[in-house]
Amino acid sequence: MSTANQDDWTSIAAKAQTRLINSIPSDWRIPPSKLPKDDELNVTGFPAKCGILNDFELEITESLATDIVGRLAAGEWTAVEVTTAFCKRAAIAHQVTRCLTITMFDDAMKRAKQLDEHFSKTGQTVGPLHGLPISLKDNFNIIGKPSSVGFCSWALDPMQEESSLVGMLRDLGAVLYTKTNVPTAMMIAESVNNCYGRTVNPLNRALTSGGSSGGESALIAMCGSPLGVGTDIGGSLRIPAACTAIFTIRPSFGRFPHFDARSGLAGQESVASVQGPMARSIADLRLWSESIIGAEPWLRDPKCLEIPWRQVQLKPKLKIAVLWDNGIVTPTPPVKRALKTVVEKLKAKGYDIVDWKPDFHQEILDIMAKLFLADGGKSVRKILEPVDEPFRPEMEPYANSPEMTVYELWQVQKARTALCKKYLDRWQACEGLDAILGPTTPYTAPKNGEFKHVGYTGVFNVLDYSAVSFPTGIHADKMVDISPSDFKPYSEMDAVTNKDYDAVAVHGMPVSLQLTGRKLQEEKILAITERVLADLA
Repeated sequence: MSTANQDDWTSIAAKAQTRLINSIPSDWRIPPSKLPKDDELNVTGFPAKCGILNDFELEITESLATDIVGRLAAGEWTAVEVTTAFCKRAAIAHQVTRCLTITMFDDAMKRAKQLDEHFSKTGQTVGPLHGLPISLKDNFNIIGKPSSVGFCSWALDPMQEESSLVGMLRDLGAVLYTKTNVPTAMMIAESVNNCYGRTVNPLNRALTSGGSSGGESALIAMCGSPLGVGTDIGGSLRIPAACTAIFTIRPSFGRFPHFDARSGLAGQESVASVQGPMARSIADLRLWSESIIGAEPWLRDPKCLEIPWRQVQLKPKLKIAVLWDNGIVTPTPPVKRALKTVVEKLKAKGYDIVDWKPDFHQEILDIMAKLFLADGGKSVRKILEPVDEPFRPEMEPYANSPEMTVYELWQVQKARTALCKKYLDRWQACEGLDAILGPTTPYTAPKNGEFKHVGYTGVFNVLDYSAVSFPTGIHADKMVDISPSDFKPYSEMDAVTNKDYDAVAVHGMPVSLQLTGRKLQEEKILAITERVLADLA
């Protein structure tokens, strides 16, 4: 019998949180009197002044993943030094953002020592990620460690098998040292659950870090991880990346290994969940992508496609279509301004810029919602019930939706495929189109509890297109980004979004945008983003 079933959800949550804090060495725990006050919103500078990290550890943790693996390969840094620094900084990050669920610091140190011994004896690295600490979203399974996926009933039960990706990362030389918080079932756009609570945004703790990979985004934004792995079924990589101004790529299904990652909607494959890297630079996304695909994941994951990493030669003049809004929820003023500014800069650099209407977006999103709720919430309910855990208010649709018949599901899937064909035809009709540029979300990062619209990302999950979210370098300005007095909403949700927008609350927050390519164009969309970033610099 599951150990979780012996308790109700409240006692399990208390045990899980106690286990987590007890796993942090006492020397790395910060007395409550020395923690930032509640009104200290930006805590990204706290690791440098809390006294736990020395100058060398600060240098390590503030380096990019590509630089770290270079230093390790050159023998300038050891895996033990790097791992120690990131374990300490992850512990600090958790105490101010609640970003972790599981720590594996002891196992990580053992692994780091083994890597150093190998390097000392052979002068060779184990692989392209030799000695690089990599954080994992909570749903990636590691033997002996729980994968709660935001459910109390799963929070204390160790997994018996590991996800394919975990073994691959070890073979590539990575050090796995922590797992990060998610929302219940990973189906909320903010990382909050009844077991571990809410992860907040380290850039402004009154705002959300996004979801469902929001533990990852908060940890990376705190420099507590040089590179993390999240998942995306409706925007769960891109939304948290945008909220915290980091980089991510949402790949098409089958490109990166995703086998045996735990899900709250296991068997739901009408809209495929995918996994991808999150980091503080586009170069780090490329390092991860090339390393993973170079390891031939199709030999371990039966759903991976045998497509080696391809070299891309971009044409001199790129054609970019601009999605100014999706006709459902208007981007908030900072996002509108950032998109306009970026487009003007790209035009000045000679890009061929065209407008892109949101044709079929509402229909696609309606289908996505139906597919997520096809089982009437039964999958989620069956996980909650053994410990009497209630549905969170954000999960209300899962608590009250009717279950589809198989026939009804098939009709929705048929309609989905027809819309995918119509969208492909649109793209083809826009001759020579390379990518679509638009908002990642309508927000910079909304206040905790106010993320309501995933339409800018979710459309491309249904279409299964490759997409990158990237920070623009533009920040919200309370003096400039004012809602127009004559605002006319597209919908009730649009009216609520405009009403919730608070220019003062988001002042200074960075704005991200999204570049989307066609299906299985990961190499191309990364290359396009690299060029765009160079031209915006």
